[in-house]
Amino acid sequence: MNTNKILVVDDEEDLCEILQFNLETEGYEVDVCYSAEEALQLNLKQYDLLLLDVMMGEISGFKMARMLRDNPETASIPIVFLTARDTENDLLTGFNLGADDYISKPFSIREVLVRVKAVVRRSANKSEIVDEKPIRFDELQLFPAAKKVLLEGQEIAFTKKEFEILKLLLENRNRVFSREEILTRVWSDEVIVLDRTVDVNMTRLRKKIGKYGKNIVTRLGYGYTFEE
Repeated sequence: MNTNKILVVDDEEDLCEILQFNLETEGYEVDVCYSAEEALQLNLKQYDLLLLDVMMGEISGFKMARMLRDNPETASIPIVFLTARDTENDLLTGFNLGADDYISKPFSIREVLVRVKAVVRRSANKSEIVDEKPIRFDELQLFPAAKKVLLEGQEIAFTKKEFEILKLLLENRNRVFSREEILTRVWSDEVIVLDRTVDVNMTRLRKKIGKYGKNIVTRLGYGYTFEE
């Protein structure tokens, strides 16, 4: 069963009732509002997804979405627009406001359920990446899921191979890896790679991680290690 909480905001009461019934049947917890003004009175941080109609009274769905995106507390809530307007300009406006999806009316309930499930899943995956604990050495941080490296809080651009080498060394500090081991682990999908390729990547890697480059030590005749 789903435990995600959804808010449906639409001035068509019959449509809200249908959406609420079907979403609750799928296991979601669902609240309904018939205007943006009513919705904005709620604690919106509690919701995992907003289904938001575009064409509503004084505060349109687009205007409400802009208000949410401008507020740090609600900026990351996934939004799916529901609208009878499906022009290219409307689509661009919706996505420029950070919409996660855009469903044109009339729609089938099955379509809505599939799209909601996909957005909720993507949002959950993003949260896991944001919340992941990095592999850390002092002010050098490597995030395996997000595939990024921070040096003193600044993100550093790495190639895939450089990232994998650093990950291998940071996860196994003080262990010496031969060139052959590094090639096997990092270039496992390549047919022929020269040992010299490891040396070249190590040189670039040391340069990119600044003062921590000295922690990548060469053991002559053996290979490389990250020393604490």
